[in-house]
Amino acid sequence: MRLLITGGAGFIGSNLARLAVGDPAVADLRILDDLATGTMSNLDGLDVRVVPGSILDDQVLDDAVRGCDAIVHLAALPSVPRSLRDPVSSHHANATGTLRVLEAARHHGVGHVVVASSSSVYGANPTLPKPELTWTGPLSPYAVSKLATEAYAIAHQVSYGLPTLAFRFFNVYGPRQRHDHAYAAVVPRFVHAALRDEPIEIYGDGRQSRDFTHVRGVCAILLDAVRRRVSHPHPVNLAFGVRVDLLTVVAELEQIVGRRIVRRHQAPRAGDVRHSEADNRVLRELFPQVRPVPLKEGLRETAEWFQTNVVKQPLG
Repeated sequence: MRLLITGGAGFIGSNLARLAVGDPAVADLRILDDLATGTMSNLDGLDVRVVPGSILDDQVLDDAVRGCDAIVHLAALPSVPRSLRDPVSSHHANATGTLRVLEAARHHGVGHVVVASSSSVYGANPTLPKPELTWTGPLSPYAVSKLATEAYAIAHQVSYGLPTLAFRFFNVYGPRQRHDHAYAAVVPRFVHAALRDEPIEIYGDGRQSRDFTHVRGVCAILLDAVRRRVSHPHPVNLAFGVRVDLLTVVAELEQIVGRRIVRRHQAPRAGDVRHSEADNRVLRELFPQVRPVPLKEGLRETAEWFQTNVVKQPLG
């Protein structure tokens, strides 16, 4: 299999690349990334072909897609707050970018495309856990752009016969996730602060909950999906229905670092949802062998990676 990962120098993409290079089913691995959020250091030690550039550049995209059998499309501008500040860029990268990838796949005869959507599409829907066919109520431009991402993938499946699979990611965390920018996700920010014995900033009361999903489990499913060319007529939640609030995450980190962590509460952020939890029945039907990484194990693995590669201070 000749596999292209868009956004392959990013957090999830680079973890997937490291898993894919060791898989005998993957004969050729290509990475397309403009390094807007990813870094080349994430690919250190990997024997892969890197195509530098944007999915919005037709010539670059054409070069990357030509001859591929499958695509895992992860390239995006993440973050709800980022999209609130610059909704047009989020739309171009996430919605228009996905359409361009799907069109390139169609024109080059690619046999299978997996795309990354987000649990943020559920937005104002209070249902817990959230089944895929419940109503969506996006609260941010980012969420709208991800709803377009999955809709384009499904439309290409129906309109053009292109086998696709749209995953809704739920708060993915783990090694190689950036902490050092204004739009960093909660787990890397918390882990970095905890290791440095700094206060943790929590937006709101900390009782908001998320279905945290370790990147190792996510990548195992992504690779299995392209190996078996799994497609589905609807988006599929990629999470395991384990909802945890932020204060519990902080308490787990206290056990890992061996000391009390100071909490500093800030005002809630616009566009954030209060609770998120996946109904994962469809996921388990499609991928019955995959098991979730327990939160305690995943946080320790993440903290150990940060300790070795970023903070360089011993754990407690």
